[in-house]
Amino acid sequence: MRQKRLKASKDDEAGYYHCISRVVDRQFVLHDAEKEKFVEFMRLYERFCGVRVVTFCVMTNHFHVLVEVPKRPDAEDLPSEEWLIGHVRRCYGKVRAKQLAFDLELHRKNGAHEQADKMIASYYKRMWDISEFMKTLKQRFTQWFNKRHQRRGTLWEDRFRSVLVQGKSEALAAMAAYIDLNPIRADIVEDPKEYRWCGYGEATSGVRVARFGLKVVGQALSKTYNWHSRNYTELLANYRLVLFGHGTQGQIPGKRHKHGFTKAKAVAESARQGQLGRLEFLKQRLRYFTRGAVLGSREFVNEVFESERHRFGPKRKTGARKLREMGETSLHVLRDVGKTRSVR
Repeated sequence: MRQKRLKASKDDEAGYYHCISRVVDRQFVLHDAEKEKFVEFMRLYERFCGVRVVTFCVMTNHFHVLVEVPKRPDAEDLPSEEWLIGHVRRCYGKVRAKQLAFDLELHRKNGAHEQADKMIASYYKRMWDISEFMKTLKQRFTQWFNKRHQRRGTLWEDRFRSVLVQGKSEALAAMAAYIDLNPIRADIVEDPKEYRWCGYGEATSGVRVARFGLKVVGQALSKTYNWHSRNYTELLANYRLVLFGHGTQGQIPGKRHKHGFTKAKAVAESARQGQLGRLEFLKQRLRYFTRGAVLGSREFVNEVFESERHRFGPKRKTGARKLREMGETSLHVLRDVGKTRSVR
């Protein structure tokens, strides 16, 4: 019996999740048209579910998405019925909103208030929840993909994996960089801004919703590196330094040479925009960003460990595990996955 997914405390104002899902049998079937449609659906359900995509990356056989999920309102604080109809109109259009309004009014006139309340609850169930967002996104894309390619059956391997990430922290900025650097590690492009199906690529091309997502990273940068971005130009410049720092080529004993920026290129980028010495040179071949379960400071990880103590055996006394082979960093994870081949 599989355990429930690790989620943020109900007392937190928001939870942050790095979610990964792969195409069944690792088939390379997500081409340009499929990536475009996936991003279209992602943005639609981002709006409807009331979450924020901090950044993302769609590759040919999998995708990554870093999502901010606000705290669910208490039952008495849920938005009104009128707000819901307007929300459906903004997300899905007038036709669906009119149908919802008609059905609710009909139930009310017939005295079927319980049925009307269930209909409203079915909409609110899909909001402010990472599992519902991912379920809706994956199912809807599968329907479109199967129709386009005249196929049947599942498209994705099992359920999606997720890592709970500490918000407004070094961990959040590091995770965002890990995601945006996927096309660099895969040796698809030489600069992440050239890849149109990732958050950073969209933000540099002027897509407003992508820039709104990176504002969350900007808050993390202001705390971690004392970088205060007054506008998107400064935010993108500061985040670019993080990308070049995290994406610099490195060598791990016994492993093949890693794709990435040369150190000379990273230093040149730093000379133009900031001090590279303030960045962490993380080894991207470690699975901490996809299999560490929780990523953040020692205190954050231990707090999650204590709240989920029932998941672990009696011999385990502490939760936080320092990232081995990562150099000087304050980041910790809940699951020590050790040194292994990268997961893309």
